[in-house]
Amino acid sequence: MAGSGGGPLNGIGFGTWAWGNQLIWGYNPPEDDERLAATFNQALRSGLRLIDTADSYGTGRLNGRSELLLGQFIEAQPEHLRSGLVVATKLAPFPWRLGRRGLERAFHASRKRLKGHLNRVQLHWSTSRYAPWQEVDLLDGLADLVEQGLVAELGVSNIGPQRLAWMQSRLAERNLSLCSVQVQCSLLAPDDLVLQELIQQCESLGIEVLAYSPLAFGVLSCPPDKEPEPTTLLRRRLYRRLLPASLNLRRAMGAIAVSRGVSLVQVALNWCRANGSTPIPGIRTPEQAQDVASALTWTLTPEEKRSLDLERKNCRERMPANPFQSR
Repeated sequence: MAGSGGGPLNGIGFGTWAWGNQLIWGYNPPEDDERLAATFNQALRSGLRLIDTADSYGTGRLNGRSELLLGQFIEAQPEHLRSGLVVATKLAPFPWRLGRRGLERAFHASRKRLKGHLNRVQLHWSTSRYAPWQEVDLLDGLADLVEQGLVAELGVSNIGPQRLAWMQSRLAERNLSLCSVQVQCSLLAPDDLVLQELIQQCESLGIEVLAYSPLAFGVLSCPPDKEPEPTTLLRRRLYRRLLPASLNLRRAMGAIAVSRGVSLVQVALNWCRANGSTPIPGIRTPEQAQDVASALTWTLTPEEKRSLDLERKNCRERMPANPFQSR
């Protein structure tokens, strides 16, 4: 089954969470915007076609900034590059977004910021743990948008195997289905059993698994002989915990990277691909875009994957679980 990430079902796309986020990624407008435009241009010219964003990306007064920038960057592209893109945004199920039409205004606002370049709408997280009734209405409302021809594809994020089965069943009653499911997936992601079950379930249903945070906030891009100090407080705290714990894992990644003449980033992304997912790493520089796309040119051998799996099991510290992830 073909996917939208630039290759087979588990290709590679890219995410734009950092485009507007000052708290975690230190976004600085408008100085950063020129670099982000160059990053986007490089991503497209390197063959990346699946782009993920969200209406909540952008902190404080910059809320929606990611979509706004993305819309501007796409509009500036020649038609032959625009036509092959798959642009996916996520709509947040905030407590005040209620009822079957609870996401309708947010959808139209996102589409406006994206200048009409929107192929897939996604529910950003599950409310099944605290307001399952809200999720039912919102899912039905997103399905209405697909039936009305306002958007072509429907996806979800932070949904587990049990909730996914329910969603697929409900959508099937309307002859609709999910196109993708986003989940945290990386060599440092938590909850291995749930992740494996979800990937197997999606494979049987023909649903693409989008792996967000495949580089664990950048930890997996750090060579074993270096300990960088991120600019934001939240990332510094995470690095201080995960860098020491992941040292042997990153050494194993480094050995593969050296033998192949590639980066740790490419090793981390290809581990996700080898597990049946499409990684959507965040990119902020043209060099990162080119490096990410280069991971599509090779794959891990079974022996290489086994060596990473072994070190992954021995890594006691992992990324924090998303509190909105459903079962």
